[in-house]
Amino acid sequence: MTSRAETTPRTAKVRDLPVPEWFDMRDHVSGIGAHLAGPANVIMQLSWPGVGHGVMNSRVEDGSAMKHPYKRGRTTFTYLAVALLGDDADRTAFRKEVNRQHAQVYSRPGEKVEYRAMDPRLQTWVAACLYYGTADMIEKMHGPLPDEQADALYLHCARFGTTLQMPAEAWPADRAAFDRYWEDSLAEVDIDPDVAEYLMKLTTLQNFPAPVRLMAPFLVFVTTGFLPPLFRDAMGLSWSRRKQRRFDRLMRVVGAVERRLPRVLRAFPFNLWLADMRLRRRFRRPLV
Repeated sequence: MTSRAETTPRTAKVRDLPVPEWFDMRDHVSGIGAHLAGPANVIMQLSWPGVGHGVMNSRVEDGSAMKHPYKRGRTTFTYLAVALLGDDADRTAFRKEVNRQHAQVYSRPGEKVEYRAMDPRLQTWVAACLYYGTADMIEKMHGPLPDEQADALYLHCARFGTTLQMPAEAWPADRAAFDRYWEDSLAEVDIDPDVAEYLMKLTTLQNFPAPVRLMAPFLVFVTTGFLPPLFRDAMGLSWSRRKQRRFDRLMRVVGAVERRLPRVLRAFPFNLWLADMRLRRRFRRPLV
């Protein structure tokens, strides 16, 4: 059982890792890339049983992706926008609101997997998946970053975790330490049939109206392309060299198009959802 103390939200000010002053995350935010790579990242995050069962069995009905996909999408993109582009006040306020939701998510007696959404260890894994996906998306669309830029991006992406409950010191010290953490963490990947079925419903857009589901085959293709082989195999998704070549060509084209866009369009809709969140704060409306 989870005690009341374990589920009481903490509202302390968010702590960050130091990021070089010259680094500007706005140069690396990609709305197009986030929409394409996002579903694969969800699969990666939920591949840890504690995260997968916590999301699938959450009692926070108004945050359910199956029942309220548009609201869940808005909340997710707002969290990413706040973590990547928000200031200290934005992230402290948003963390407080998310805590109220997460405090309600914990396993009950009889469930086959124990979980607690406020668990910093699970949140570190979620943050690691988001960083891995961000770096991977950038490389697939634009090529690898120079080491100095890649190091700064890595430190900045600790905010994926510190905007939640992950303490800053839990983030691996540098990219080499992250690689070791990542390899060790892959041993805990275990997608059971229930979670796999839930994830495929999301990936094939079963939570959306019929017209939107016409995009499902394309989304499954792109999602499979973004998944590393371990996760692809765990989901039972097939892949081939021919599909890999098609995927690589698609990423090159998308990257070339994005590089020609002004930064404000590249960052869309992250900039929109950050502005929306700030308006909600100003007028004392719910943030999630």
